[in-house]
Amino acid sequence: MIALRRFLKRLWFPVILRVWTLARLWCRSSDLMLDGYPDEDVWYFAFGANMNDSVFLGRRKMKPLEWRVGRAPGYRLRFNLYGRPKGMSAPANIAPMPSDEVWGVLYRMTRRDMVWLHSTEDVPGWRYYPVWLDVEGS
Repeated sequence: MIALRRFLKRLWFPVILRVWTLARLWCRSSDLMLDGYPDEDVWYFAFGANMNDSVFLGRRKMKPLEWRVGRAPGYRLRFNLYGRPKGMSAPANIAPMPSDEVWGVLYRMTRRDMVWLHSTEDVPGWRYYPVWLDVEGS
């Protein structure tokens, strides 16, 4: 089933990205909100592997419009999810913790690019669920 889902995603995802209504339906099918327009700018906060240029610009093929240092007060960095293959890696995630803060990279990109980024991380899926939060940039 997972192989079929990946095959269909590879086949249809370029179409989904070009037709914004389809992208919105794709996100809603997994209870994700995709408001706004495809060329509207958003800020993405990277706190794990996506802070590395070879991952974000290379493997994920992202082209951010701008980037800067960011800090998310009230959160703690965690490595408590199973990676792929199981037991070989632990993806970074954050959890609320009022006394802590997480440092990372803020990338400015379009909403369309954000949907592409999510697709490279199997979002929507069982491992990751994006959240909107307040982050301070410098």
